[in-house]
Amino acid sequence: MQISWTKLLVSVSAIALLGLVALPKMALAQDLYVTTFNNGTISKVTPGGTVSTFVSGLTQPNGLAFDTSGNLYLTTYGVNSIFKFTPAGVQSTFATGGGLNNPYGLAFDTSGNLYAANFGIANGTTISKITSGGTVSTFATGLSGPGRIAFDSAGNLYAANWNTNSILKITSGGTVSTFASGGGILSPYGLAIDSAGNVFTSNFTSGTISKITSGGVVSTFATGLSTPAGLTFDSLGNLYEADYGSNTIFKFTSAGVKSTFATGLNGPTGLAFQSAIGPSSVTPELPGAMQLLPALLPVALIGARKRFKKA
Repeated sequence: MQISWTKLLVSVSAIALLGLVALPKMALAQDLYVTTFNNGTISKVTPGGTVSTFVSGLTQPNGLAFDTSGNLYLTTYGVNSIFKFTPAGVQSTFATGGGLNNPYGLAFDTSGNLYAANFGIANGTTISKITSGGTVSTFATGLSGPGRIAFDSAGNLYAANWNTNSILKITSGGTVSTFASGGGILSPYGLAIDSAGNVFTSNFTSGTISKITSGGVVSTFATGLSTPAGLTFDSLGNLYEADYGSNTIFKFTSAGVKSTFATGLNGPTGLAFQSAIGPSSVTPELPGAMQLLPALLPVALIGARKRFKKA
């Protein structure tokens, strides 16, 4: 039997090429969930900006966070509890007591522990850590009205410290330090961290968003907002802002270009994208055996030449 060496070479090379060429990233569509403080609902907003009600009948809903199973966690103003909603919207109490004091912001670490910033009614001073089983303990103390919180890629937790007009950094061991202050930070509310490690905070009383480099340098990212509240990033690096005063969600590109994403929300505060595995921009990978092809190609070609060489 005569086998075409040229066809064999092309076939093997084509397969190997799949392992060598970087395939384009695929951004999976994500729904944005929004707490509407004034009418007691959590709204769901599609990537196209269509708004629907996820759950209703709440009392001043505030902070949001998703776990890796797609369950949504919620804080409500003045209530010392954290609530859990299944993807179908079934509500239960996840944690209560144990030092929770009017919790605002929520954030998960990579181990699945939930952290809650205890804003307090007058002056909360702590951040609580809640295990997946709902056990509450005190993670950090010495804060003053912490609002929203967010983790960086190194596992440090950042908190928007309302009463001191500063952003605090908390190590995994609970050590608190001042990360940034001044430079326009005023009544910081929302908090989000981009893929480069820059921290963004919304300044509730001045209508601005500040950008803070990993070195703590503060600059103004956006102005002209109306009591900006929650912040979050999508998987493509766009920043979303809950504009409490205008009942609107605004979208900002990484360059700061602003557009209206959704309207008609009644006092939006908290934001969270539905994503069970974190950022949804992924590079598809070939099966394990295929990943070996680039390294095995020379050996495969030599063996094929010997085996199918014409007699």
